[in-house]
Amino acid sequence: MSLREDFLWGGATAANQYEGGYDQDGKGLNAIDVMTNGSHTTPRQVTWKKADGQTGTTPLVWGKPFAFPKDAIPTILDDYYYPSHTGTDFYHHLEDLGLLAEMGFKCYRFSINWSRIFPNGDDEQVNQAGLAFYDRVVDTCLRLGMEPLVTLSHYETPLSLVIRYNGWSDRKMIPIFEKYAKTLFNHFKGRVKYWLTFNEINAMDHAPYMGGGLLDTSAQNRAQGAHNQFVASALAVKAAHEIDPNMQVGQMLACSAIYTYTCDPKDALKVMEAQQNELFYADVQTGGRYPEYRLKKYAREGIVLEDCSEDYELIAKYPADFLSFSCYGSHVVTTHENTAQAEGNLGMNGVKNPYLETNAWGWTIDPYCLRLTLNTLWDRYHKPLWIVENGLGWSDELTPDGKVHDDYRINYLKANLKSMKDAVEIDGVDLLGYTMWSAIDLVSNGTGEMKKRYGFVYVDRDDRGNGSLKRYKKDSFDWYKQVIATNGENLD
Repeated sequence: MSLREDFLWGGATAANQYEGGYDQDGKGLNAIDVMTNGSHTTPRQVTWKKADGQTGTTPLVWGKPFAFPKDAIPTILDDYYYPSHTGTDFYHHLEDLGLLAEMGFKCYRFSINWSRIFPNGDDEQVNQAGLAFYDRVVDTCLRLGMEPLVTLSHYETPLSLVIRYNGWSDRKMIPIFEKYAKTLFNHFKGRVKYWLTFNEINAMDHAPYMGGGLLDTSAQNRAQGAHNQFVASALAVKAAHEIDPNMQVGQMLACSAIYTYTCDPKDALKVMEAQQNELFYADVQTGGRYPEYRLKKYAREGIVLEDCSEDYELIAKYPADFLSFSCYGSHVVTTHENTAQAEGNLGMNGVKNPYLETNAWGWTIDPYCLRLTLNTLWDRYHKPLWIVENGLGWSDELTPDGKVHDDYRINYLKANLKSMKDAVEIDGVDLLGYTMWSAIDLVSNGTGEMKKRYGFVYVDRDDRGNGSLKRYKKDSFDWYKQVIATNGENLD
C-alpha cells in the first residue's frame, strides 16, 4: 500500500509568525503582539505596564512557570522589537501563494488571526476588512489548486480577552469562540473543508500564555483552560457539521516519540507518564472522554473543574473528525538525574540522546520519529491522521548569487518522509496528508528570531526586522516539487 492518490502534500504557516500587518485594516492586538524577539540563549519577553506607570518584562520559557506580575497589563512598549508585527509580511505578499503552487502544493495550512476578525475577540460586529483578506487567501488557494487547511487559533488569543478573562481559564471564552467559529464556518462554507481548532492544544501545559492566553498559569487555571478548549472544540465540530456536512474539524497535538534512557523499569514508568501527559489532550478531544489517569491526577492535586454534565456529553458526541499533529523529533526521559540535560523544543522533559544528532538549537534529528508517532496515534485512536508540522530549523545562508544550499534540510526531510511512508506502506496507518513546517521563512515561535529558518523559500529579513523581504527559492524548493510530483515515490 502506497500513499493515497489524493494525498495532501503541502506546507504550513501561522499568522502571528508570518502575516504581519498587526495594526492594519481594523485588526486588534493578540497575545503574541506583546512578545519581544529572543534567541537560542535569551527567552522571548512579554512586556507590560501597571496603572502607576511601572513597566517591565516577563520571560516566557516553554515548560517553566510563567510568573506574570499582579495588576500588570500586557502591552506594547517603546524600545522593544515585536517580530509578530511584521512577520515576513504575507499581508502584503499574497504572491507567495504562487510560489507554493509552483512547488505543486495540494494543500496549504494557515491560521486566521482571531483579532483580525473580531478585534477584541467578542465584538458584536465582524471586521469585514479582516474577512476580505482571508477571502483573498482562500480564493487564491482554490484557484491555484490548493486545499485550504485552516487553524482557528494558532497562539493568537485576542489580547483583550487575555486581559479581561485571564484567557481560556474563564468559561466565558466558550461561547465567544463558538461565535467566532460559526462566523468563519458560515462565511467559508463550500470553500474550506478542513479546519483545526487549537494549534498544539497541549501547549496549555507547556506554554499556557501562548496556548491559552493565561496570565495566571496555576495548575488549576491550566486544567480549566484545557477543559474550556475541549468544550469549545466539541461545539465547533457540532457547528461545522450542521452548517456543512462536508466540513471536517480536526485536533492539532504536539507529539513526538519518547524513549527511555536506560532499561531501568523506573525509566519505563517515566516514559508512560510522559506519554500520558502528551496524549491526554487527544484522549479527550479525539477519543471523546477524560481518561482515568488524568482524573486521578486532578484529585491528587486538588484540582476541581468548573464544569457541567453537558460538557462531557458534547465531548463524547462531537470528537475531532481527524487527528493532526506536529512532530519534529523525539526526546528521552530518565530517573537518573546525573545525565546531561537536553536542549531545544521540550528539552525540559528529557535528556540528550547519545544516538542522535541535534541542530544548533538543540532539537534532535530523529529519522524514525514519524513512523513511531504515527503508529502510537493510529493504534490508540483509529482515526485518520495528518502530519501538519515537521521540519528543520537552520541558520540558512544566502549566497551572493541568490542561492540557498540547504542539503541538510533535504536530508532531514528524506529520512522523515521515508519514516512516514513506512508507517503507511508497512503498518497500514491511515494518513491524509503532510504539510511541512514551514512553507516559507517566518519568525520562529520559540525564539522570536529569523535566524532559525524552516522554509522552502528564503525571505530577506533579519532578527531585528531589517531586510528587503525579497523571496529566494532554496535548493529544497525544487526537491520538494519533485517529491510531490511523484507522490513521494522519488525522495532522491
